[in-house]
Amino acid sequence: MNTICIIQARMGSTRLPGKVMMDIIGKTMLQRTYERVSKARSIDSTIVATSTLAADDQLERYCNENAWPCFRGSAEDVLERYYSAAIAFKADVIVRITSDCPLIDPSVTDKVIQHFQKIDCDYASNGFPLRTFPRGLDTEVFSFRALERSWHEDTDLSTREHVTQYIQRNPRKFRLTGIMNPIDYSHLRWTVDEPRDLEFVRRVYSMMARDYFSWEDVVSLLKKSPELIDINKDVTQKALP
Repeated sequence: MNTICIIQARMGSTRLPGKVMMDIIGKTMLQRTYERVSKARSIDSTIVATSTLAADDQLERYCNENAWPCFRGSAEDVLERYYSAAIAFKADVIVRITSDCPLIDPSVTDKVIQHFQKIDCDYASNGFPLRTFPRGLDTEVFSFRALERSWHEDTDLSTREHVTQYIQRNPRKFRLTGIMNPIDYSHLRWTVDEPRDLEFVRRVYSMMARDYFSWEDVVSLLKKSPELIDINKDVTQKALP
């Protein structure tokens, strides 16, 4: 089974344009995300999937400079982009990661993939059916068969933009499962949508003073320095359709 991690990335973020190329203590956010998730042992290869918009030419050049596989597809229909990328890279299993998660933890990603492999299912996540991990560790794993079926059947562009909503909302068509953390950390926000999120992540990296650390290390840091949580605790996550 060829397990491909697809990181979706674009320059045209509504709330923080160009965020994926913004600096986080010496490396771009995209590089932080790519390097961390690539440490997951259950992934065969990692690619960046961006759009065909001219604004994203920069991302393709950046991927080429770093020798990262890059795929370009639809800007609005992200489900189409994932489906085409999965075909191009002959994926049997797809791991979906967004590029605004520079604290993504490969051990968590591995746990979701291994759970998917163990349970005979179409879709697995650490945010389904309930979120217990910090927002920003989100990993979704699904079969090519499920991706292809949703690509054929989902006719709503507003949900196709979010790739897996059709799968999640149709439990009679797809076998869904998830993993949960024993302690609920869902109140912690580690994704980057606004300048305050970026400030939080930069502070974490600067205080860790090293490139790689686990998500448990970040939890420990926040217990010692709870004022960090206040930086972006009031940022509201964009509602899904």
